[in-house]
Amino acid sequence: MRSPFARGHRSTEPAGTLHVVDPSPLNWLYITYNTVEELVRVTPGGKIRPAAMRAYRWRDDRTLEVRVRPGERFPDGEPLTAATVKRSFDEQQRWQAPHPPGTHFNIDPRVRCEVVSQRKVRFHLPEPDGLVIGKLRATHVMSTRFWEEVGFGYARQGSGEGHW
Repeated sequence: MRSPFARGHRSTEPAGTLHVVDPSPLNWLYITYNTVEELVRVTPGGKIRPAAMRAYRWRDDRTLEVRVRPGERFPDGEPLTAATVKRSFDEQQRWQAPHPPGTHFNIDPRVRCEVVSQRKVRFHLPEPDGLVIGKLRATHVMSTRFWEEVGFGYARQGSGEGHW
């Protein structure tokens, strides 16, 4: 058998497991921000820009309507839809501290998310919150498979918070 290190070897098959070690206490942030979807992102200059969100509008001072960008998919192939936005929002809202590094990013636990159509959700706020669009940066949107198989450690820890 020819060694995989021999000159000219070209294999397209995965071989082995790669273990990445990053001793930084913030490594989970880098992994999260590069592997999940968010409705908005923030530029290096601090400007909020749509990501998985195509657009938004305020229906009134307590109702934010968000349109999801068409054609978005998760790495497992599942389409990103209003239903997956709602599922992710609801899952994270049940945590005591959805964004522990900065609780100022936590969305009021009384906020409700409603699916209006396949590409549209409405966030119903109990009171006006002009910062809620920026807070959506800390609301991670994941596929159904993620929530049912991994879910930030639910199977092992019984919760998705506090163990990182």
